[in-house]
Amino acid sequence: MNAGSVDYPKRNGQSCRLLHVVGARPNYMKVAPIMSAVEAYAERGGSTVFEQLLVHTGQHYDRALSELFFEELGMPRPDVNLEVGSGSHARQTARIMEAFEPVLESYRPDLVIVVGDVNSTLACALDARKLGIPVAHVEAGLRSGDMSMPEEINRRATDAIVDLLFTTDRIADACLQREGTDPAAIHRVGNVMIDSLLRHREKAMARPTLSELGLLGGDGRPVPYAVVTLHRPGNVDDADTLHAIGTALAQLGERMPVIFPVHPRARERIRSFGLDGLFATTNGIRLLEPAGYLDFMNLVAHARLVLTDSGGIQEETTILGVPCLTLRSNTERPITIEQGTNRLVGSRTADILAGIEAVLADNASHTRTPELWDGYSGERIVRILADWWAARTVTPPAVGMPEAPPIRVGARNDQ
Repeated sequence: MNAGSVDYPKRNGQSCRLLHVVGARPNYMKVAPIMSAVEAYAERGGSTVFEQLLVHTGQHYDRALSELFFEELGMPRPDVNLEVGSGSHARQTARIMEAFEPVLESYRPDLVIVVGDVNSTLACALDARKLGIPVAHVEAGLRSGDMSMPEEINRRATDAIVDLLFTTDRIADACLQREGTDPAAIHRVGNVMIDSLLRHREKAMARPTLSELGLLGGDGRPVPYAVVTLHRPGNVDDADTLHAIGTALAQLGERMPVIFPVHPRARERIRSFGLDGLFATTNGIRLLEPAGYLDFMNLVAHARLVLTDSGGIQEETTILGVPCLTLRSNTERPITIEQGTNRLVGSRTADILAGIEAVLADNASHTRTPELWDGYSGERIVRILADWWAARTVTPPAVGMPEAPPIRVGARNDQ
């Protein structure tokens, strides 16, 4: 339901009210383990009573596919959908902030939890902090060093204003410390996306995805194939870059099927740039509609290699032991290069082909699972939140740190 039609429940005594924010489908896999861990904590009789509200900003919202993700991940439907839709970065961020503020004033959460690096992450963190509401950022400290990427700006700005920073690995910890973050605010908890992957892996592997796509050989085993995802503006909004990537994929398509679940942005650019003939079945490239979470994980798990510009897929292939070629010159997930199967190849045809040759010539597994990527990150987050709430409700504010002002329903601060 939208923000204007929500009848928010009355506060349950001394409970800690959590407000989770999602803005795009990758956020679902990050929030689901946290919400599930909160429920499990309550079932175990945890000392802190939590209440939860899930807000979808509507930054990216495909109703049918989103419903499928909610069902597959076993997470509740959003309590509120702000339905902001697409737009320029400035317009979208502004619309999210304008729509989210009344939710904060009405629900009055004790903590807002934002994940990832989309515009919703920064917009909702800004809203909350301007109202004096603490914020936690899940996947804090990830840095690509590329300030031309909107996601990098969102990461850095969000981490500069939040109260609790939940990191995936020691490299993220070090990034935050170099930026002057209080070490006491940094909590390495592992990777919540991997929580989702490990929790649903068996169910994903049972899906008939490969047989439905004709990717099983006569012996019932998967044939060699590649999986591709593309969505970042640097790759899909430039005709020459997209042509260079397509040329490499077409050459790979001569050797094995190339399965490409196409992001709507990429599909539109392929059409508008006149590249339909390059990204075609005649070149071994099969364009599919975006897949559900379980089907996509099945596809990735059995692939000979994956080519992507997605950060999350770099992490998932590391756990699945599938070689990954990242079609970028940098990554905010360097741990996947150091300990996983990931290689940076950029977007030039020759470099992509060289990466493909290196992968196909190497059948050895070089994967090591990063520390704490064990499926229990959500539980670690909830334990930290319980301790944080206990300290906050017992210990008076430190000298020099004024207590957050009360939030009044309908109040505004136009300063």
